[in-house]
Amino acid sequence: MDHRGRQQRVQDSLSTHRLDALLVTHPANLRYLCGFTGSSGALLLAGTKSVFITDGRYTEQARAEVRTAQIVIARQGPLAAATAAWLSAQQKKGRQARSKIGIESEHMTVAARSHIARMLPSGFGLREAPALVEQVRMVKEEEEIACLRSAVLLGASLFDRALEVIRPGVRETAVAAEMEYAGRTAGAQAMSFETIIASGERSALPHGRASQAAIPGQGFVVCDFGVILSGYCSDMTRTVYVGHPSAEARGVYQAVNQAQQAAVDAVRPGISVSEVDRAARKSLQRSGLAKYFTHSTGHGVGLEIHEAPRLAAGQKEILQPGMVITIEPGVYVPGKWGVRIEDMVVVTEHGCEVLTPTTKELVAI
Repeated sequence: MDHRGRQQRVQDSLSTHRLDALLVTHPANLRYLCGFTGSSGALLLAGTKSVFITDGRYTEQARAEVRTAQIVIARQGPLAAATAAWLSAQQKKGRQARSKIGIESEHMTVAARSHIARMLPSGFGLREAPALVEQVRMVKEEEEIACLRSAVLLGASLFDRALEVIRPGVRETAVAAEMEYAGRTAGAQAMSFETIIASGERSALPHGRASQAAIPGQGFVVCDFGVILSGYCSDMTRTVYVGHPSAEARGVYQAVNQAQQAAVDAVRPGISVSEVDRAARKSLQRSGLAKYFTHSTGHGVGLEIHEAPRLAAGQKEILQPGMVITIEPGVYVPGKWGVRIEDMVVVTEHGCEVLTPTTKELVAI
């Protein structure tokens, strides 16, 4: 991974936002910028310099993983140590007035912010930085896309196990457990999120995580799952039917399938994410089911399961080649049933490539 190049892109953006430095503390951003995978660290980006601070628990790990930043093993907390290092460097340069250090406010507690603020003398200040690292992370490098492909393929293989296990009377948690065991056995580091197995009336819950409920003899089962491999996440959803689907059930499934395909067909460089969302909703409007689609059409995926951009009405982000996103429209009729179909796709120079290899035809069990 090009950690130095990533750091440089972020450093180049600091002056645009009137920042003298950026203090990075979010674990996913630390991994992206310098390769550190531990749970306690801070990266100080200032000018052309990069300093990574952690504590004694991670001495050997930091030396093994961090190759593109000066490593400091601090006795105090990494956050305080990084702030002190920046303050000392600024004072040595004789800089004080209007010196600003940016913080990742969305990933910092009020207490941590207050602690840093108390360390800074008059003339120095904190500023809530925009999502500078997340902006860079949106467009994946080829090596990242390769990692995502592998995660998608491993994740997709778990659906085969789900089809073997889903039967009337089997608890949702048992299905999830079998899938997760298969994933770890195949080499997954972890699941991307708590596996969703929602059957019968519970399929109408968009985030109906696996419960102790037994799968009924008739109805939809929503299976939403993913794995983490080499640090990168996968995410997919398939909905199956237990029993013999009625014409109405087949119609609902087909409507969601068509909406998902309409959104996939809309993905290409240069259009806004809201246009992709609109394509899915317009398709469901033709079926009279748009009012039952209650969440956004998709989101970015990478080191985290939910990343920018968000595919929803009103969002203005423009798709670029290298972005990896989900396309996941759904229909949820309370007290009756729900259907969702989700693929991961990568934006290409002329459109997109669907990474998820699994069939989207309705499977009846």
